[in-house]
Parts: sequence; structure tokens; C-alpha cells
Amino acid sequence: MSQESTRERIVRAAYGLLTDGGREAVSTRAVCAASGVQSPTLYRLFGDKRGLLDAVAEHGFESYLSDKTALVETGDPVEDLRRGWELHIGFGVAHPAIYSLIYGEPRPGAESPAARRASAILARQVGRIAEAGRLRVPEERAVHLIHSAGCGMTFTLISLPEERRDPALPVMARESVIAAVTADAPGVADTGPAGLAVALAARAPRLAALTEVERALLVEWLRRIAES
Repeated sequence: MSQESTRERIVRAAYGLLTDGGREAVSTRAVCAASGVQSPTLYRLFGDKRGLLDAVAEHGFESYLSDKTALVETGDPVEDLRRGWELHIGFGVAHPAIYSLIYGEPRPGAESPAARRASAILARQVGRIAEAGRLRVPEERAVHLIHSAGCGMTFTLISLPEERRDPALPVMARESVIAAVTADAPGVADTGPAGLAVALAARAPRLAALTEVERALLVEWLRRIAES
């Protein structure tokens, strides 16, 4: 059996243990028994248990990432963000074990490959809002706020019995966050100088008339305006 197929077999076995019994069920011994391999093989392929869990998380998150990547971009980036929010929370509630593995064990300065891919998609969505002149705050701040609110709401819903989950709650949270970081339409009256600075900063990488150093300096000035 090839190394790749052995790796896939181990990941599938660990994923099954996770979905059936939760995080505590994914012990090295249990994974080896379920996949029919010895522990040296597991460590050779994944390095350590954290590497195995990252692989399991990416395996389980793949359907979510595929759906999110496949979301067709419309002419309204804020509405696209709403749909992305709904997809994120829907996945977490439907797959609590995988979601908790991805987002429930934060590591300072590190993200799992699955979380990193999801973050890149969110950053792209926020970047489109900035380019449209509808972002009130710097892009990074908006990304962090949306991410933290979405994760917090998802974990809240996961923790509640199904009969106590209020469907209006994630909608209220979503609209509160969107109102905090976006404007209804582009323009000075909506976003003020900070919004214009954010919009121009989003376009700065494509300003061919400036050198790389000049673009970096411009972005720094615009960032100061946006954060003032």
C-alpha cells in the first residue's frame, strides 16, 4: 500500500473517531487500532499528534471550504459576506466536533491549514468591500471582528440544546457586525475620510505609477488615517 493511501486511511480513521466520540476519542492508540498501523508509521507521516489533528481538521473542513470557495461573487460584496457568515455558522452547528477542533484550541501565532484557508477567503471578502468604498475600518480590524463574532456565535449555538437555539440570534449578530464595519453605499458621507483611506489602501497594490517603496509608504499613511 502506498504512503499516500496509508495516510488517507489514518486520517479517515481518526475522523471517524472524532465524529463518533469527540476529541477525547482520538488517541494515538485508538487511531492506530482503527487504521491498522503501528505508532511509528503515524509519527513518520504526521510528525506528532498535532499534525494528525490538523490533517483530520482539513479533511473534515474540506466540504465547507469547497462550498465557501464556490460561492459566486455578486455585485454586492456585503451581501456576499452575509452568505459567507451563514455558511460558516451552518457548518459549525452541523459539525461541532470538527469545528471545535479547528477553532476551539487556538495556538498563539499559529493556524491550522484549514483555518488559514478559511481566513484567506474571509480576507478576500472584506477586501472586496474595501475596494467598493464601503468599509468603515481597516481591513485587518474588520476581518478580526467578523471572525471573532462568527466563532463566538457558532460556539454559543453549539453549546445550546437544539430546541433552545434562537434562529434570530445569528442574524442579529451578523447585522450588528456588518453595521459596525460597513456603510450602506460608497461615498464620503457614509464612511468619511477613514473609509476613503481604507478604499484607497485596498487598491494601492495595483497603482502601477508608484514604486513598491512609494506604495508601501502610501499604505502606511492611509492606515494611520483609517485608524485615527
